[in-house]
Amino acid sequence: MNRKAKSQKPVIRIVLVDSDPLRFIGLRALLESEHDFELIHASVSDIERLDNVDVIMLANRRDNNSFDEVRRLKASYPQLRIIAIGSGMSEEAILAALTSGAKGYVDGGASAAEFGRAVRVVSQGSLWVPRRVLSLFVERSSGLLGRHPFSAHRGFTPREQQVLKMLLEGKSNKDISRPLGIEVRTVKAHVAKMMSKVGVRNRIALSTYAVVHSLVSSVQD
Repeated sequence: MNRKAKSQKPVIRIVLVDSDPLRFIGLRALLESEHDFELIHASVSDIERLDNVDVIMLANRRDNNSFDEVRRLKASYPQLRIIAIGSGMSEEAILAALTSGAKGYVDGGASAAEFGRAVRVVSQGSLWVPRRVLSLFVERSSGLLGRHPFSAHRGFTPREQQVLKMLLEGKSNKDISRPLGIEVRTVKAHVAKMMSKVGVRNRIALSTYAVVHSLVSSVQD
């Protein structure tokens, strides 16, 4: 391998699932400065034949309240990391995309820098959506309204904080257990205890709560 090849960054493969080729051309031009991005245009039926896909970008082709395709894609390919793209969508519509399985939302008029950051964050397994929507998601998922705010830095043990950090990176229970030298069931117990402490019912809501309360920085203001 030559020196140039060694210095190259790993490629992040992005598939734009959209029927409009003009959108693909525009997005490719927008991201041309991101030299480690590889952008591919494909249909939903093509996804199964593609290898090493890091991020799916799914444009809303119908109306501002319809992201049914997110749910269908996640049902067929649960490992996909999907970014929904819309235009001036309401909080409710963005929330619907998130609860359907999307890992991020970017407005179609966003800057190249914002698109780039969203791809990098989501490719690492974290969330990229407006903070106001994450707050709404937590309220709906956990019933936190009316409760005293949870102080994470006092309430989580050091081990729980380690588990949470890796959970936010998109790691599975097995991937969390190995470097920490603990069993998978122990990881599950830590996650369950953290969910109980903050009053949420699932791992997504726990991750979202951590983002909303600035335990991570993968959200937009």
